[in-house]
Amino acid sequence: MKKRIIVDMDGVMSDLYHQLIALEKRDSGKELNVADLIGLTELEAFPNCKTHVHEPGFFRTARLMEGSYEAIKYLNEKYELYVVSAGMEFPNSLREKYDWLAEHFPFITWEQIVLCGSKKIISGDIMIDDYPKNLNHFQGEKFIFTQPHNQLLENEEYKRVNSWAEIMNIL
Repeated sequence: MKKRIIVDMDGVMSDLYHQLIALEKRDSGKELNVADLIGLTELEAFPNCKTHVHEPGFFRTARLMEGSYEAIKYLNEKYELYVVSAGMEFPNSLREKYDWLAEHFPFITWEQIVLCGSKKIISGDIMIDDYPKNLNHFQGEKFIFTQPHNQLLENEEYKRVNSWAEIMNIL
């Protein structure tokens, strides 16, 4: 029996930081550098974040995280893979996330996609996420995918991963 692996979408499979940087430049003219955002929450880094995530197309047009296609394809063959994304807070995101996954990861079936409110109920053997709040309640092996908002976090319960290439080497 294959182990069950749970993979987050936003900030793990899709690159929302570059999406937010581009929108911040569009709206304020400010050029942001990812290195300057380390340790800041997304709301601190992107003052207009709450507006952007409600804009039609925000989730649909995010670019792929580097290496995610090859890694997800690999993990999908090796594990019982589920993409789990909290989307209820942003109702537009539900359809957009589904369509984004269908375009970029056509080998993932609708049965492998879980769009939910809270991830507290999710169970499996391995979880890859960029938010500690999602990993805190998970009972299996926890991988925190490095993003500026979590880069300074130190928690020995999580294995830190900095790229999809690193994940493929571990798993």
